[in-house]
Amino acid sequence: MKAMILAAGLGKRMRPLTDHCPKPLLPVAGKPLIGHHLERLARAGIFEVVINVSYRAEQIIEALGDGKAYGLHLHYSEEASPLETGGGIQKALPLLGEQPFLLVNGDVWCDYLPDPAMLQGQDLAHLVLVDNPAHHLEGDFALREGRVATQGAPRLTFAGVSIIHPGLLAGYPTGAFALAPLLKSAMDSACVSGEHFTGHWVDVGTPERLKALDERLSH
Repeated sequence: MKAMILAAGLGKRMRPLTDHCPKPLLPVAGKPLIGHHLERLARAGIFEVVINVSYRAEQIIEALGDGKAYGLHLHYSEEASPLETGGGIQKALPLLGEQPFLLVNGDVWCDYLPDPAMLQGQDLAHLVLVDNPAHHLEGDFALREGRVATQGAPRLTFAGVSIIHPGLLAGYPTGAFALAPLLKSAMDSACVSGEHFTGHWVDVGTPERLKALDERLSH
């Protein structure tokens, strides 16, 4: 299985830290945030990784190179301007191939990767869900008996870690678009499975949460 890391965002919520540095390269416990993802993927035996880049893309490419330092083969999908999550994935599909792939949001920290075997049958996605953090108490989706739905309870938060089948984006026009509506449509068709992860997860969306994560991992 290949993996894709979403790293093309502008990092507006992280300003002023991202005024001159793309968010994936912000340091956490002595290494770039994206470096933690790359190390975890290598430990999981996933060695082909696609990274979409746009904002200060040259810095990311220069810092990570071909991935040999991490024991990986890195491929870059360059976007002239950010294409949002869905558009970024669609542009990268020629690099990802026709098989399901692991998708990781570059601005989360999660001490877990799902088993590729979790995506089964006709499902188009498998989502990792976590307990709702203080800044997102309403959650995103409901999880019942391993199935994810837009409505219902209890509600959990999407961790930004998933397994995606390319068919989820089949026939969608090119350009910038969000992934969430496609996921919700697949949920309505009962084509999305999920699991509840209760370990360490952080949405590294603000300088304060970045600092807290850095302090936790540095001790």
